[in-house]
Amino acid sequence: MSRKAHQIMEFRYYDIPQKEPVMALLGDPWVRVYGEGIFFLHFHNLMEIGLCHEGYGILTLDDKDRPYEPGMVSVIPRNFPHTTNSEAGKTSFWEYLFLDPVSLVHQLYPENDYYCSRLLSLINARPIFGSREEYPQIAEMAWEIMEEMRKQDRFYVEAARGLTNALLFEIARINGLEAEENGKETGEFEGRKDGISAISHALDYVSQHFRDPIRIEDLAEECAMSETHFRRLFMESMNMNPVDYINMVRIQRACELMKKSNDSIADIAMNCGFQTPSTFHRNFKQFIGITPYQWKKDPKNYESKLLKFHISAEKGW
Repeated sequence: MSRKAHQIMEFRYYDIPQKEPVMALLGDPWVRVYGEGIFFLHFHNLMEIGLCHEGYGILTLDDKDRPYEPGMVSVIPRNFPHTTNSEAGKTSFWEYLFLDPVSLVHQLYPENDYYCSRLLSLINARPIFGSREEYPQIAEMAWEIMEEMRKQDRFYVEAARGLTNALLFEIARINGLEAEENGKETGEFEGRKDGISAISHALDYVSQHFRDPIRIEDLAEECAMSETHFRRLFMESMNMNPVDYINMVRIQRACELMKKSNDSIADIAMNCGFQTPSTFHRNFKQFIGITPYQWKKDPKNYESKLLKFHISAEKGW
């Protein structure tokens, strides 16, 4: 699957169910022909962990095509471009977990931001892809989490949370060893140097700091480039400018909070990084097409309205 063929980079996001540590995509709906009619990469707001049960095809990780077969496991950090393509006309069966390492790690170490930062840099350093034999611990823990989420027996949330935390430490351990063996600092893995990969640190920064004031020069610094170069590359990669992307992320979080809480719209606006309610209302209407008050009465299908840009925001698959 040639990288040059990708004219659109699609942003697919998931909302983890309240009080659960992961979103699990399981069972018959995921027996399908993957990638049919799709000619572009996508990325997620969450980490994706996949287990291939049946079928053959290609998993594209940024600009690298990797063949898959039954028994393969994948760990793809958030904001990392990828796509899955079955053999032409044939079905595959993958099951997936989506999780938010930032939230989970900060819940474990709420008073130690430095340790959280170092641990997250290991967890998100690179994608992991290989056989169950290569990564037995990841495959086994991912499967156990899926089984907890599938059966939902008593204490399944607590069990899944404990397994998910253990899984994150295993991912960090593997990435740390990989970095040491290659004589590289954490995060210096190959394959993330151009296009969206070059601005991935900025996307991560926005995900973590959307509640705070964000300057474009800070995002450029995260990516080790000049602000002018960063703005140009961001526009080329995302088909939107950095300010629109920041506001899009904030609006997404606001929609999630409005679905989950009874907080006032003014409080939600402040919690999502908007300095005034009027700024929130103006941006919300720009992206969604209606006011927050109108949306709260009828939130159906808001995701399909989130962007008018060539980069599209899709709810999951």
